[in-house]
Amino acid sequence: MLSDLRFVTWRVAIAALITCCLFSAAAQGRELDDQPYLILISLDGFRWDYIDRFPTPAIDALASHGVKAEALLPVFPTLTFPNHYTIATGLYPARHGIIANRFRSRENGDWFIHKQKATAQDGHWYKGEPLWVAAENAGIRTASFYFVGSEADIRGVQPADWRAYDKSVGGDARVRQVLNWLKRKPTRRPHLITLYFEDVDDYSHWYGPDSPENAAAVERVDGYLTALISGIDELPFADQVSIVLVSDHGQGSFNLDSKALVLDELLDLSGTSPVDGQSYVFLYLDEPDVKRATAIRDRINEVWNCGNAYLPDDTPPAWMVRENPDFADVLIIADPGCAVISSMDQSRKITRGDHGWPPEMPEMAGIFIAAGPRLPRGMNIGPVRSVDLYPLLMRLLGLEPNEDVDSQADDLLELLE
Repeated sequence: MLSDLRFVTWRVAIAALITCCLFSAAAQGRELDDQPYLILISLDGFRWDYIDRFPTPAIDALASHGVKAEALLPVFPTLTFPNHYTIATGLYPARHGIIANRFRSRENGDWFIHKQKATAQDGHWYKGEPLWVAAENAGIRTASFYFVGSEADIRGVQPADWRAYDKSVGGDARVRQVLNWLKRKPTRRPHLITLYFEDVDDYSHWYGPDSPENAAAVERVDGYLTALISGIDELPFADQVSIVLVSDHGQGSFNLDSKALVLDELLDLSGTSPVDGQSYVFLYLDEPDVKRATAIRDRINEVWNCGNAYLPDDTPPAWMVRENPDFADVLIIADPGCAVISSMDQSRKITRGDHGWPPEMPEMAGIFIAAGPRLPRGMNIGPVRSVDLYPLLMRLLGLEPNEDVDSQADDLLELLE
């Protein structure tokens, strides 16, 4: 009889435990269902005026349901890695550390090279606290189908789901994966998702911003967005989803009638490590030598009428170059449409379109569109700085922004209802 009683007692205890766990999971699911969703989408190289120049029905519809900025103003340099990570952190490159796609550390001489996974996935290069790290630390699950920094272990944290960048994965597959993430059970469903498309940047590089090939790339990316938004609209929590569409920079055209400045025809480049960008060259001296750097700057500016060479201390304050010692010893920046290369070997790399020109150049500006339950509908606003997006993104996630950022976002935050 005693053994039977013990058996019954254990059965009751186990049943109670299972009931408690099920109730707890259900409660957690309900709590997670109340958490807002944010989909941050980057269209690399999508210039601010493409919306008016090419058919973009999905982007137009998103803008009509939300807020559209006249332009998104990039930070210096107008390159992919610095600007994406600025959007994610609210910091200038000088503070978040990703000052270019390729640069050298003054501290130890190591090189950051964006196309090498060994450095792109090395968290020690990335300063600040990107959105997904803040969200994960707050108990909010995140996922990334590509975004600068999301492959790296930053402060010991990565998105719960992430993909290593693979250009061969098509846009349709990326959209399907995002929708599959959103169809998961509440306890495994991400509430912050980043998504990235490079098509427009590629084709505007190869063929130029005004080319039919670029127009086709814009149409293709707009089609990806159509599929994504249609899929989100079918979700039972669609009214809790905010979508923010950005680009890291715009794209300009080279004047093919203008001869590129070839540095090694003008200077002795021995003992230097040039970083070629066609619209710029970042010149690192193998040994620190202010006198030599000054002589190089002066010689270039003496003969070149299609751009300027700068020492870091010469650069415009708005570029925030002086605040980080990892910037190059000499920064050679071409005027819009002009080109500069370290040697004729680099001439084969000059494409029809490019970025990397000064951020003040109108063609370097990107896009910002945001739609969601807390945002006004059909509102057009003036230009927005990319460094100012971070607090708005955090608030859309239901999180308080880190105060130690460079953002000045009062105007954007006032949009929130």
